[in-house]
Parts: sequence; C-alpha cells; structure tokens
Amino acid sequence: MPLTQLISKARRIEPAVASDQEEERLRTVRCRRLTSLLAKCQERDPSAQRDLVLESQELVYRTVYRLVGRNDVDDVTQQVYLQVFRHIDQFKGLSTVATWLCRIAINESLQHIRRRSNRKVAVLAVDPQDFNPPRPADSDDRELLELAMSRIEPELKIVFVLREEEGLTYEQISEMLDLPEGTVASRINRARQQLKEHLTRLGWSPENQ
Repeated sequence: MPLTQLISKARRIEPAVASDQEEERLRTVRCRRLTSLLAKCQERDPSAQRDLVLESQELVYRTVYRLVGRNDVDDVTQQVYLQVFRHIDQFKGLSTVATWLCRIAINESLQHIRRRSNRKVAVLAVDPQDFNPPRPADSDDRELLELAMSRIEPELKIVFVLREEEGLTYEQISEMLDLPEGTVASRINRARQQLKEHLTRLGWSPENQ
C-alpha cells in the first residue's frame, strides 16, 4: 500500500452537504461575524467575549485537536482563548480573524507539544462523531500511522497536518504560519520523509500491505 493511501485512512470524510458556492457564502458570513465580534471585544463589550468563543470554538477546537489529540485538547483550547483575549488589541486586521485565531491555536499547540515532547501525541486521533470507524483490517495501520506521526518534529508536523488533514493550500498555510511558501513546501517534504522513515522503523512496508 503506497504511503499516500495509508495517510488517506486518517483523513476526515466531509459529507457533500453544500456546494462550493454555498460554502463560500457561509465562510463569508462567518468571517464578517467574527470580525464584528472581535471589534466589539476591543471596545470592551461585556457580552462579545462569550459570543466570540461560541462563534469560533469549533474552528479553534478542531485545530488544536488535530495537533495535540483528545487528551490535551481542552486544556490547550482554554490556553488559546486566554492568549486571544490577552492580546485582543494586537489584532490589526492584516489577516482574517479566523486566520489569526488559528495562528494562536497552532502556536499554543506547538508550545504544548514541545513541553510534552516525551509523550506520545495522537496527531491524527479519531473522533467517532467525525470519522467513519476504521475496518478491523485498517486498525493496525491507523495506530502505526499515529505512532509515526507522534515522532515527527513539531514544526514539520504542523504544516503536514494542515496540508494533509485540513486540506489547506501552500498559500493558506503560508499566511497562517507567516512562513514563505517555499519553507512550507520544504517542511511538508521533510515531514513526509520523516514519516516514511519512522513507519519503516516501526515495521511498515508498502510491499506487505
């Protein structure tokens, strides 16, 4: 089984519930809503903080969950919002609010991974509500992939997850992480190489699949 097929087993299956046009419309509505709420937070509107959390929590939670796994997602998500409101006045509108929130979520996740570098991090952990349960024959492959992913360098792991799990373009990742696109591409390639090396050391071989 090729490495690309192995990775695809951990990808989220998105139901085709909306057209591209509808998704774009919903994205625009959310963007405007987040921008309005953040502006109110900067004006010290007492209810705006709660509303901003409610509006953005799915985005933030999913981003953190992908990077640190289910055991630590709640603690890291709380830390993300502490940082959001601590630095709320630093948002100048140079990116979308969603991008700014994701950047903070990624930074906090990266710090958490570094602090817990000796722990296994389930980067591609599976939430039964979000994913189709793997077939029994796929279970070992998935566990092997999660273990290999936990051994990739954090900076490489983040760009790899954003590309392979979230399906972001190089340009989007570049904006989110404030990195040149060339650096993004290089890190993704290095992450793939490290993943293949770790999988091989763990006994995986495409010829045996």
